[in-house]
Amino acid sequence: MSKPRKARGRRVDGILLLDKPLGMSSNAALQKVKWLFSAAKAGHTGSLDPLATGVLPLCFGEATKFSQHLLDADKAYRCTIRFGITTTTADAEGEELSNQPAPELTQAAVQAVLPAFIRQIEQVPPMFSALKHQGTPLYKLAREGVEIERAPRVVTIYSLVLLDFRAGDYPEADIEVSVSKGTYIRTLAEDIGAKLGCGAHVAALRRIKAGRFAEAACVTLDGLVGLRGDDDANAALLGRYLLPVAAALEHMQTVTLPESLGYYLRQGQPVLDTSALRAVAVGEIVRLMLDNGEFLGVAEILADGRIAPRRLLQ
Repeated sequence: MSKPRKARGRRVDGILLLDKPLGMSSNAALQKVKWLFSAAKAGHTGSLDPLATGVLPLCFGEATKFSQHLLDADKAYRCTIRFGITTTTADAEGEELSNQPAPELTQAAVQAVLPAFIRQIEQVPPMFSALKHQGTPLYKLAREGVEIERAPRVVTIYSLVLLDFRAGDYPEADIEVSVSKGTYIRTLAEDIGAKLGCGAHVAALRRIKAGRFAEAACVTLDGLVGLRGDDDANAALLGRYLLPVAAALEHMQTVTLPESLGYYLRQGQPVLDTSALRAVAVGEIVRLMLDNGEFLGVAEILADGRIAPRRLLQ
């Protein structure tokens, strides 16, 4: 029987808020940062297009157990929409599909159509996306000229604000938009352009918020590179930028239990502590803390009132 493979790199636990640079894929950014930290295990929490910049939470070590909670979080973006041109990718990286100058388009006309999108809407995911069909990313199929039928998905646009408008043959509008998980801003821009009758694509995109994490708290890749330099021994210095694993779940209801129950929880046993269950619903997934301040993981509230551990730190 072969021995399990030992992970390369050192153990690093926590969350890094990276300001993803322009022109780099989310995975390329992840791999670069993982190397800078000399980390054994890391993952990102939802892709940003190479064209996009901004908030990209990266999970290290034990934090990867809870990355889905960040993936499921609402997002906010600032976006520049260019009207009059549509592209294969719905952004500036794609090939031009149609060119219809729109010098007559006004700020008032753009403002007038935006409220129609502030609601639950159905979006058909673009072919140029990381979604997979039978294990193959759609963008790879799209590059081969293959078109796959995609089922529409229900997403929510919570707010849509026009920040600026620049008239011209190909007018541009800067917008700020807050959305639910899985929303494609490129598709939203296309739909706005279609409603105005002139077509549109995303010229620039920046994620300004992911869940509770905002751009002001992010560190740049250049900043990490500058601190680490060429000395592997400096990798540990980057730890100053890591948030604790529990930060991934700050949006969740927290249940705090006596330290004495920690042993049973770590053995996978449900425990009962009625004093901790005020305003917590049956079936709810909660953040689990001990009264000494230690974060344990997540648990589920059972029908009989017990608190059952579901995913714990090692």
